[in-house]
Amino acid sequence: MDDKLIELLARVETVFWRYGVKSVTMDDIAKELKISKKTLYKFVKDKSDLVVKVLEGHSELDKVVVHDAIENAENAIDELMRVSEMLGQKLQQINPSFHYDLEKYYPEAWTVFSEHKENFILNCVKQNLVRGVEEGIYRDNLNAEVISQLYIHKIDCIFDSSIFPVGKFTFFEVFLELMRYHIRGVSNEKGNIYLAQKMKKDHSNF
Repeated sequence: MDDKLIELLARVETVFWRYGVKSVTMDDIAKELKISKKTLYKFVKDKSDLVVKVLEGHSELDKVVVHDAIENAENAIDELMRVSEMLGQKLQQINPSFHYDLEKYYPEAWTVFSEHKENFILNCVKQNLVRGVEEGIYRDNLNAEVISQLYIHKIDCIFDSSIFPVGKFTFFEVFLELMRYHIRGVSNEKGNIYLAQKMKKDHSNF
């Protein structure tokens, strides 16, 4: 992707997060971005193509940000907290219909989203678990294969309105509880001591 397209897709993504995907027309997007539809169609064939490209762009950017967090983390817990903070910030901006719209109306984009989750995110979770065990801050009897699968499928639950009705729960508060549950479930005593110290130092609500 060239720089102009990457910038355009990032701006479109913020529109989808704010309003959802299904309800937004190409006219709405052009108006929000203060560009002509003609300019928009230089980059994409139609709205479905735009949604796919937005998800592809998001996946690529996600990889860069996550890898940066991993490389700069002191240990596995620090890594997990950095990535969780990033995801939590995004979830505070996202429209409740975003996930549903993708799954129901944009199957190609949903495939991009699902493959990113089931490949990249799954692998990151698994590597984090292995790292934590090697560093002596995660339980040495955990099953990384099982826990990583549980983790990514719990992510889906966050967006399930039959489990967490919109208006009663926010994506962010459900995600925060999931991360609290996850990090304490994999940490050993040494890890929990480090977590408590880090929370105090950073004034974190983990």
